Amino acid sequence: MKPINIFEDLKGNTYPGRGIVIGRSEDGRHAVTAYFIMGRSVNSRNRIFVAEGENMRTQAHDPALLTDPSLVIYYPVRTFDGGIIVTNGDQTDTIYNLICSHPECVAPGYFVRALLTRTFEPDPPLYTPRISGIIDYKDGGYWLSILKSTDGDPAAAQRQFFSYEPMPGLGHFIHTYKCDGDPVPSFEGEPKPVSIPGDIDTFTNGLWESLNEDNKVSLFVRYIDLESGEAETRIINKNK
Repeated sequence: MKPINIFEDLKGNTYPGRGIVIGRSEDGRHAVTAYFIMGRSVNSRNRIFVAEGENMRTQAHDPALLTDPSLVIYYPVRTFDGGIIVTNGDQTDTIYNLICSHPECVAPGYFVRALLTRTFEPDPPLYTPRISGIIDYKDGGYWLSILKSTDGDPAAAQRQFFSYEPMPGLGHFIHTYKCDGDPVPSFEGEPKPVSIPGDIDTFTNGLWESLNEDNKVSLFVRYIDLESGEAETRIINKNK
C-alpha cells in the first residue's frame, strides 16, 4: 500500500479519537513521533498537554470540571535510554517500568511483553482500544500496537503488534476509532502508511489544521536528530 496523505485522511474523519504517528522524516535524519487527542465529552475535552522534561503528560485545563481522571490523566510520552514510548493511556508506565528494570535487554521485546499484560480500556460500550508505539534509536526501528475488544465483546481481547524498519519520508498512523458513531467503532486493519515531511512545523501545522475543529483537543510532535540526539518538540493545546 502506497503512503497516503495524512492531512487529507484526517480531514475526512471527524472523530478518529486518539492517534499515533511514528516514522522517519523525508530527509532521513529524524525519528518522528506524533500524538493527538480528541474528545466529545466535557471530561475528555478538558485537557492540555504539559511538557515535563523530555516526557509529556496530560493535565486538566479546569480542575473543577474534572470528573474522572482514570482514563484521561496519564503520561502519553516517556523517554528512556535509547528510545521513546508514546501511548494513549497509563500503559506508557507499564512499558517504561519494565524496560527500565531490564536495561540490558532489547526494548521492543519488553514493549510486547508489557502490553501482553494489558487490555482495552474499561469504558463500556466503547471499550476504547489502547494504542501504543515505541522507537528504538539504536537501529531506528519502531513498533506499533493496538489492544482492542473482539467485536465489542468485553470478554475477548485482541492484542496486535506491528514492527517496521525505517524508510525516509515514511511513517505509520494508528488511531483508536475507525470514525464517528454511536458507539464509535474501533480502528480496523493495519496502521496506515503515511508520508512525513522533513520540517517539523510543516507536519505539526498540517496535522492540527486537519483535525476536526469541534473535537480536537491537543497535539504533540517530536523530531529527534538521530546523529546528535537533539530533539525538537511542538505542543499545541486548544485550551490555552
